Amino acid sequence: MSSSYRIKSGDTLSHLAQRYNTSVSALMKANPQIKNADLIYAGKSLNIPGARDTFESGTSGSGRAGGATGGSGGSQGVQGPDSSGPGIRGPKGSPFEIASQHLGKNAGSLKLEGSGVGADMEDWVPNNVNCANFVSAVLEQAGQISDAQHDNSVMGLMAKLDRDPNFKRIDLKDAKPGDVVSMKTNGGQHVVMFAGWKDGKPQFIGSNNVNSDGSQRVTISSMNYPIMAVHQYQG
Repeated sequence: MSSSYRIKSGDTLSHLAQRYNTSVSALMKANPQIKNADLIYAGKSLNIPGARDTFESGTSGSGRAGGATGGSGGSQGVQGPDSSGPGIRGPKGSPFEIASQHLGKNAGSLKLEGSGVGADMEDWVPNNVNCANFVSAVLEQAGQISDAQHDNSVMGLMAKLDRDPNFKRIDLKDAKPGDVVSMKTNGGQHVVMFAGWKDGKPQFIGSNNVNSDGSQRVTISSMNYPIMAVHQYQG
């Protein structure tokens, strides 16, 4: 998760870090143009990294399926078929197949790759908040969104897909591999892609906080968070 903030007169990095539940060092890393933590300028844009995507593997989460919007419901308790069939392809390929090619890779390593998904991910995003960065890059590689639609914020990406006539919101039970799933977590939001059904339970692929240091790696897992939206490509 990340967002952009326009600096106002009187702002300091320490106060902004406290306001956005992050740290001065994270702000500095997200904004390499700032050389002096005590010197920022009103009117300039500041990248605000999230504290973390707050994803944990397995059955962690809210423990219930409430709080959903857009008619999607929550992932817990949703029963699906043994197979959801093939994913919906974009002009350049299947987002699920593209994402699957990077299973097991750490976000920090993937961003260093000079082509494909890694090249489309933005390097400045901290390695514990790359969920929207990864999903955006996969959708770009599949030709489902443009570079201008890339967003490192879960809410930002969700809003852009809402405005895109090639996407529509659907129910989780109708999801196909590669559909974009935005979730409400205990401490924020998380975005992944649907990865099919396993024993009647939904599986998701994305950049997830599974490493011991809190950084992210591309994995497939079940999740029990309330779902805010499931977007399916219709182009």
